[in-house]
Amino acid sequence: MKMSGIGGQAVIEGIMMKNKDKYSVAVRKPDKEIELCIKDYKSITKGNKILNLPFIRGVFNFVDSLILGMSVLMYSADFYMDEEEEEISKKNEKNDKSVFKEKAESAIIVLTVLASFIAAMLLFVVAPSLISDYFGKITGIKSYTLISIVEGFLRIFIFLAYIILISKMSDIERTYMYHGAEHKCINCIEHGMELNVENVMKSSRFHKRCGTSFLFLVMIISVIIFVLIPVSSPGQKVLVRILMIPVVAGISYEVLRFAGKHEGKIVDIVSAPGLCLQRVTTKEPTEDMVEVAIAAVEAVFDWKQFLEEY
Repeated sequence: MKMSGIGGQAVIEGIMMKNKDKYSVAVRKPDKEIELCIKDYKSITKGNKILNLPFIRGVFNFVDSLILGMSVLMYSADFYMDEEEEEISKKNEKNDKSVFKEKAESAIIVLTVLASFIAAMLLFVVAPSLISDYFGKITGIKSYTLISIVEGFLRIFIFLAYIILISKMSDIERTYMYHGAEHKCINCIEHGMELNVENVMKSSRFHKRCGTSFLFLVMIISVIIFVLIPVSSPGQKVLVRILMIPVVAGISYEVLRFAGKHEGKIVDIVSAPGLCLQRVTTKEPTEDMVEVAIAAVEAVFDWKQFLEEY
């Protein structure tokens, strides 16, 4: 197996694929045609040696992926607006200048990312911390280590429950199918096979470098890190948890990066929880979904040259 360096994300009825300084979004429109958009990718870490240092780059790459991910999701959603929304959108396009529209969209993306971050902090950081403290009070447990372990398990439980619950939604289930198509395409190439529907369909839908695996690593590593930093006050504990998120994210990124480049028993053990979770966050795609994924890959990646150098 040879690492290709490409990565992607499922969007609404489509796939985004990124390779170096370019990314593409392929969407299966309501009329069943594939719409393809190719754009340059401007990373906030590009050309900055400090932001590209190990354990620092992970934090900024994560922010990068959040902003890009929200942008391509909004792009794909435009194809599936209802008639009333579409009429309003067309009127606005006539009235608004393109520069103003781009700035407005950028502002919406930033605000959405911030709102998502705050919601995630409340759900996965603040709630487990407060619940574990209350558990300590009603049980009489005074051990900080034990309470922190309970908090960690609560965080993982809430995260898994959230993933499983949203997977039951029909729209999310189709997105998970496209997620599977994205992984299958990358696995097909990285295992030295020609990129076509037949080869992609028989490739694995699980991949070690998946964002789902990254998030699950964050949950697990946070348990270890938070146990090592004793804090007595509940308010201070929540604050420390939030401030340590970049550290946890940086470590998790390096672990995932290492796992994606190497093989072995230790790597398999580290990757196992994330791969197991992908049984929920990826589904087997249909052939027409795979066609969309292939279109997205071919727009930014020369897989034929990659296979020649394999």
